[in-house]
Amino acid sequence: MNEQHSSNQALSPLAAIEPRLRTLLPADLYATAWVDPSPAVLMRVYEHLRTLRRILYDYVPRQLSENLPKPGETRYGWQQGTLMFTDLSGFTRLMEANSSGGRSGAEALLGVLNSYFATMIEIISKSGGNMLEFTGDAMLAQFNGDARLNDTVQAVRAGLRMQRAMAPFARIETAHGTFSLGMRLGLHLGRFLTADIGTPRRMEHLMLGQTVQATKLAEGAGQVGRVNLTMATYEAVKDSFRAEAGKPDHMLIIDDLGDRLGEYDILPPTIRAAGNVLMSRSADTLLREISDMTARVEPLASFIPFPFLSLLVQSAATRKIAPDFPEPTVVFVNLIGLPEAVDKALPEEEPKLVETLSRMFALINAAVEVRGGVLKKVTYHVGGSDIVIYFGVPTAHTDNAVRAANAALAIRDIIVNLKPPIVGGQPVRTTCQIGIACGNVFSAEIGEPRGRREFNVLGDTVNTAARLMDRAVGNRIFMTEPVFEAIPGRFEIATLEPIELKGKAAPTPVYELLGLARSE
Repeated sequence: MNEQHSSNQALSPLAAIEPRLRTLLPADLYATAWVDPSPAVLMRVYEHLRTLRRILYDYVPRQLSENLPKPGETRYGWQQGTLMFTDLSGFTRLMEANSSGGRSGAEALLGVLNSYFATMIEIISKSGGNMLEFTGDAMLAQFNGDARLNDTVQAVRAGLRMQRAMAPFARIETAHGTFSLGMRLGLHLGRFLTADIGTPRRMEHLMLGQTVQATKLAEGAGQVGRVNLTMATYEAVKDSFRAEAGKPDHMLIIDDLGDRLGEYDILPPTIRAAGNVLMSRSADTLLREISDMTARVEPLASFIPFPFLSLLVQSAATRKIAPDFPEPTVVFVNLIGLPEAVDKALPEEEPKLVETLSRMFALINAAVEVRGGVLKKVTYHVGGSDIVIYFGVPTAHTDNAVRAANAALAIRDIIVNLKPPIVGGQPVRTTCQIGIACGNVFSAEIGEPRGRREFNVLGDTVNTAARLMDRAVGNRIFMTEPVFEAIPGRFEIATLEPIELKGKAAPTPVYELLGLARSE
């Protein structure tokens, strides 16, 4: 007969909120707080949560952090403003030169990159803009204007300041030679939809609509060192700036403002308060404050992929994640149909459309997580929306390529079998394009070291996956030769003709992933 015994010792005072703390505390602090819930230890828990809240606040757009939804709450709304999209040229060469330097090379590369981002983000902020997101070395920012200034005027002036501030990056002396960074910058004015979707475990903030896509196109149609506007956007500021014709339907602003440009249009933003000062440090007071701070951290944490959240939790004391040069497998998914439908949907059709996007995101995120990957974000594209996925960052496996291939097939099935919402009286046809590549990348916490920033992955491998995705039209999955060689015999694969890809000197061998290998 089995006998069970239990201790007479009461449960920890933290028992009521312990499940909520499991993912928010470092392992050593969690264990210490459970076995020794003394006021001194509880104070350490409170201070950690307060620090983590500040970190997570900097990881999401200001408009989101100031008006967070409850985890799992789907919401959406239309906004009007001017969007800015930037892209950095010359970074890949700089990264490749530093990748042989190991940790010191990674630190040197991060120093240059974060100097660039800190400079640009400061200008955006001082010019009245809101930094929305990073995608590799690209940035998306928003200008809403105020009672004194037109938002497009603010955005143009910010763009001119940013291009002027690129001068120090035109010649970068390193141990590996001299390198040059340049920036393309595009602006577009219009109406766009923002939506918060997902599950309590993982939320995502989306920007959808033709305005977002037109901003991306404006950057691509621009020139390094210039501020490029769509024609419709230029019409809103033509009395304030001189310009010259660029590519069709775009205008390049002429910077002839001299000292009249100034340093900023509005006062710098107020620094956030450090937080409430505890009037009492008794155990009961600390427990109440810990519970309250946990409730403030949880909504922010739900917008961070769990593996990245774990990194932030474990490194909160130092507030620094070491940069690295890992070799992950990167998956890019272009979702076409649903994102574009927002501009055509009737008001009564919008809730169902957003609900469908939320359900799809939840299923795709689950398909990635169950295979050990990370769905980094859903971001903008010239057509549809892109889903960026990593296998091997920050957690590496010996079979990253196999996991990525299985996830790509599962994601395609989710999208193809989606029950389409109705827009304009017709079901929305949704398709996807998927690209997979593996190899060396640069992973780091990029942005302002003590301000707006994100953990990100950059490099040629990321770019190659995105460019393969662009070519995989019609629910196809394209992959590079290294990915193909890493998954022999497990999948049904077709060999395609080599494809010319931007940035590649020779055509790239490409393979199409068709499905799982047929059993004998």
